[in-house]
Amino acid sequence: MAPNLSRLRRIAAAALGAVVLAGCASFAPDGGFGPVGEAVRSQTGKEVAWARTDADREALDARVAQLLAKGPLSADDAVQVALLNNRGLQASLAELGLAEADLVQAGRLPNPRIALHRVPDEHHYKFEQALSFNIWSLVTMPLATEVEQRRFAGAQQRAILEVLRLASDTRKAWVAAVAAEESLRYMRQVRLAADAGAELAARMAKAGNWSTLERAREQGFYADASLAAARAEQAASSTREQLTRLLGLWGSQAAALALPERLPDLPATAQERPDIEREAMARRLDVRAAVLDTQAVASNLGLTRATRFINVLEVGVSREQEGRGEPWVRGYEIALELPLFDFGTARVARAETVYRQSLDRAAQAAIDARSEVREAYRHYRLSHDIAKHYRDEIVPLRKRIAEENLLRYNGMLIGVFDLLADARAQIASVGGYVEALRDFWIAEADLGMAMIGRTAPPAGARAAMPQAESGGGH
Repeated sequence: MAPNLSRLRRIAAAALGAVVLAGCASFAPDGGFGPVGEAVRSQTGKEVAWARTDADREALDARVAQLLAKGPLSADDAVQVALLNNRGLQASLAELGLAEADLVQAGRLPNPRIALHRVPDEHHYKFEQALSFNIWSLVTMPLATEVEQRRFAGAQQRAILEVLRLASDTRKAWVAAVAAEESLRYMRQVRLAADAGAELAARMAKAGNWSTLERAREQGFYADASLAAARAEQAASSTREQLTRLLGLWGSQAAALALPERLPDLPATAQERPDIEREAMARRLDVRAAVLDTQAVASNLGLTRATRFINVLEVGVSREQEGRGEPWVRGYEIALELPLFDFGTARVARAETVYRQSLDRAAQAAIDARSEVREAYRHYRLSHDIAKHYRDEIVPLRKRIAEENLLRYNGMLIGVFDLLADARAQIASVGGYVEALRDFWIAEADLGMAMIGRTAPPAGARAAMPQAESGGGH
């Protein structure tokens, strides 16, 4: 009995040592957020913060207020405000805390189990005490910890992607809001020109110098221009509210949000990216996350196979007393789950199926990444060409036509209605350039997002902002 007790004590000492080491698994001071912040900073040059306390939240609120007080909010400042103030992002970052908790839990052994058994009656007396713990968890702990480490790394990659997607969405919403307000100003100018034409037509018709058809035509131009201005105002309100939601603003901050009057100028040339697919495959975070998930599933498959037959193995020390005043008898106990009905085949089959599923998802993620970046790049280049065509061809041509017609009007070769029609056409062409410029900046944001993760595919035909009919000459 003595040798067995000696061996048992050595096993118990080793197990207790493992318990102490397992108890060292603890939470990181930043909750694993450090790599996320560094990746976002390197990709965007912006800061992102995870508010885990009330003091953190107050500091972020002060920073946001400072950015909003600078004046008209630039695109870069809008992205920074969203990364600090969007509550949906804060909720997503909390997933890091959940993943870290699972990782820490995987590095800790289950608590020891204490069992007491007492049978007192008139003829018998028996009192048993036992202290045991699940030694099988000690054997499988390295595998379980590796699985959770990979899952935690995947959670960090997904958090980075979530932050970068918010940055991209905010930049596009800023572009759309500024373009909508700029288009609204042009639509109001078209309405003023149409109003002047309709008023003049009414006066001439009253004087008998204008036909009913010609007056109705001018009134129709004015009605169309008024409708286009109303739709432009609706679009400006909608895009502004979308931006406000992404920025996390409400109340007085939302009402006081100031935006620039116009979009940034079109770059002289579009980016040349001959190796864009290779670059995207090296940077795509969703592809990287899919690979990490597949590795985690593979590790989990190994863990499932290791625990196929033995899932619970408990070892402990015990003692019992057969009668009152009798000496305690010491011993040990082993508890083992017997695989009589469940041989673990279902768990292994399920794990293998999940692994094959994960492989296919990772392969599809790589295929999608290549296609998405090609599509985004083509859309970016075409958007640049369209905006450049508006800027270099259509708008200058409309301006020259308007100048020539002004000379003809001064020479009394054309009437005032022809001049007003040309003014409407010139303003409409500038509005078209604003829309093309908007589409370009949105396409650039989509391309940047496609280089690092999945984004909504560029729309083949974006919903154009309302434009008044230019009208023709008389």
